[in-house]
Amino acid sequence: MNRSIPLVLAVALFMEQMDSTVIATALPAIAADVNTSPISLKLALTAYLVSLAIFIPISGWMADRFGARRIFAIAIGVFLAGSIACAVSGSLIEFVAARFLQGMGGAMMTPVGRLVLLRSTEKSQLVSAMAWLTIPALVGPMVGPPVGGFLTTFLSWHWIFLINIPIGLAGIVFAIKILPDDGIRVRDKVDWTGFLLSGTATSGIVFGLSVISLPVLPPVWGLAITGIGILSLIAYLRHARAHPKPLLDPKIFRNRTFSLSLLGSSLFRVGSGAVPFLLPLMLQLGFGMSPFQSGMITFISAAGAILMKFAIKRILSLGGFRFTLLVAAAGSALSIAVNGFFTPATPITLILLILFVSGLVRSMFFTAVNALTFSEISPEEAAQASSITSASQQVSIAIGVALAGGIVEVVTRLDGGVLGLNAFHTAFFAVAALTSVAILPFLVLPPDAGDAVSGRALGRAGPRAASPVRS
Repeated sequence: MNRSIPLVLAVALFMEQMDSTVIATALPAIAADVNTSPISLKLALTAYLVSLAIFIPISGWMADRFGARRIFAIAIGVFLAGSIACAVSGSLIEFVAARFLQGMGGAMMTPVGRLVLLRSTEKSQLVSAMAWLTIPALVGPMVGPPVGGFLTTFLSWHWIFLINIPIGLAGIVFAIKILPDDGIRVRDKVDWTGFLLSGTATSGIVFGLSVISLPVLPPVWGLAITGIGILSLIAYLRHARAHPKPLLDPKIFRNRTFSLSLLGSSLFRVGSGAVPFLLPLMLQLGFGMSPFQSGMITFISAAGAILMKFAIKRILSLGGFRFTLLVAAAGSALSIAVNGFFTPATPITLILLILFVSGLVRSMFFTAVNALTFSEISPEEAAQASSITSASQQVSIAIGVALAGGIVEVVTRLDGGVLGLNAFHTAFFAVAALTSVAILPFLVLPPDAGDAVSGRALGRAGPRAASPVRS
């Protein structure tokens, strides 16, 4: 495996993942400069998520039509243009539009970056490659708050976006020079009806749930928009069954390993995806910490995520995917539940230790499930699989955040309108229970699923087991 390929992809995706959370701590400063309120500025957070949801479904077709390497480089350029537009924004409308432009680039970067990796990596090296690609998704959201707090406090909020310029320019140069050209150029026309329906479905669900969890508009609007998204999803599935070349082909779900992996990872993200939302809020509102202090504490889980990268291949070769995913899902659920016992009297060292372990087991889960999801996907199906996976990730995280926010709101009202630790503790217990549900799909997974990718087959049956998996 050419290690420079996943490294280039990881650096670019880290920029995108970090930027999705970095502005959270800078909202008051940005709001003051663009003459609006921090609550109104949350529309910028929603605009980014909606843009991701709209354009992720078409990313696979664009990569197949124009080349994955070219689209990945263009995606970095669009993201970079959006970053510059954010830095020079002078009004709420300008800033929201700039974040939407950023989202267009981000929508292409993750699924197309994964596609480049899939098409340039042997199946036997997929675990190691996916470990590199998993780190940005785990570390980025943790790095975002402390970086945003530091830059806003000691420089200005503009640097949150200007810092992307050298990273983005280097990413474009390295993408063109290092990433291979997969040579795939399909001539199929784009399924515009499918694009409209899938974009409405994913963006409607993500936007609707975001409105419910972070009420910028009345919650009834969120429910209505979510309903439109669900109806559009049903309409898309009917359309896809009748279309000869649908934008996202549901037939890919006939692959049992892909389906079970996607279901398990989606359930896991509904629970674990709420933690980056809940934990900083609890530390700031419940413990009285500053945004920078809370960000530095939560950052310790990133260290656990990085450390796991060096051990995951050995773990999978010994235990296989099924056993590893069951242990990781159970361990993650337990570590999330423990957050529900944190109080201001809890020793910081104990909190750091638990968050470090949490980073270890979450990294174990995501690296393993990402590799297993694509272990039996053919090169022809890779673009579809990558787009579907990215879209499901956005929807799952939106559901998790909406659920966690809703629980905090309900418990707060039951407690007389006072937001206390009880609301956060209840939310942590609930999302931990949801995370544990991710165990169920992996219980029915065959014990030898993905063995040729994990290396377990080689150690158990000799060199003959190392042959490529059947696609």
